[in-house]
Amino acid sequence: MNALSAGVPGLTGLKVLVLGGTGVISSAVVRRAVEVGHDVTVLNRGTGRAGAVHTPPEGVRTLTADLRDPASVRAALGAEEFDVVASFFCFVPTHVQAELELFAGRTGQYLFISSASAYQTPPRRLPVTEATPLRNPHWQYSRDKIACEDLLVATYRETGFPVTIVRPSHTYDATLVPFDGGWTVVERMRRGAPVVVPGDGTSLWTLTHNTDFARAFVGLFGRSATIGGAFHITSDEALPWNEIYRTVGAAAGVEPVLVHVPSDAIAAADADLGASLLGDKAHSMVFDNSAVRSIVPGWRAVVPFAQGAREIVAWHDADPSRRTVDARLDALFDQLAARFAA
Repeated sequence: MNALSAGVPGLTGLKVLVLGGTGVISSAVVRRAVEVGHDVTVLNRGTGRAGAVHTPPEGVRTLTADLRDPASVRAALGAEEFDVVASFFCFVPTHVQAELELFAGRTGQYLFISSASAYQTPPRRLPVTEATPLRNPHWQYSRDKIACEDLLVATYRETGFPVTIVRPSHTYDATLVPFDGGWTVVERMRRGAPVVVPGDGTSLWTLTHNTDFARAFVGLFGRSATIGGAFHITSDEALPWNEIYRTVGAAAGVEPVLVHVPSDAIAAADADLGASLLGDKAHSMVFDNSAVRSIVPGWRAVVPFAQGAREIVAWHDADPSRRTVDARLDALFDQLAARFAA
């Protein structure tokens, strides 16, 4: 394995294994890693989320194995070692423990994808930094990510396992509408139906394009200064939810009719929507990216959400099969809008 760099700009030629590689974030990471000259292998079950959009580019080696079956992973990897392993498929501590057993001694850096929703929710001060405590009593997903981090940090302290923790916030690409309900919300906008906005729509939210995330994430590869540390990677553009809805509406060619509904009322009507709202989206989240910039000098997010919204609408409009409407949520939004429109 190549030795980890102390921070030399333009690090290239690392042997990289991406666990996953077909999701919104991981596919952008794979593309960026290839662009800058790394030798990239992806390992997954051989299925993608959105067809060709998330297919690895030419030059990427693909191994097929089930990450929930360590024996199949060992069979696929053999005795190979990697400079970098990027894990996008761990959600509970048992997943992490399996990967610790798989990759201890065979990688110089293990990057774990956590979540910015693990930070104190709601945050007591803004902007959020890596020193913000980890505590989210509202969302099991976030508590599981915290438990994963705890296990990795304990293992680093005990054995030196070379972990770098990365916390994305709301990261998207053209395939991902940034609302609970997805394209259903945009279809409601276009037919003039009222759109449910949680709270009063003034809380600030940070949306990060996956290409911006990938440039910073790949910039962390091989950096010894990151081992044992944690970094979030987000845009510096924080928008009120009202503006986010109107920006998507403008991209879709309409002025949306917004109806503000208390997050508690949405949670009472639908527990799954409520978990992601009360555990994440209902609270202002603005981030200080100084830590990642200290490792990846000159990096900043460059894709404004207005551009991202146009990409989202264009991608969905290009194929009618992408414009799916969830009938249950559509009816629920009708009920909530009628109740709170006055």
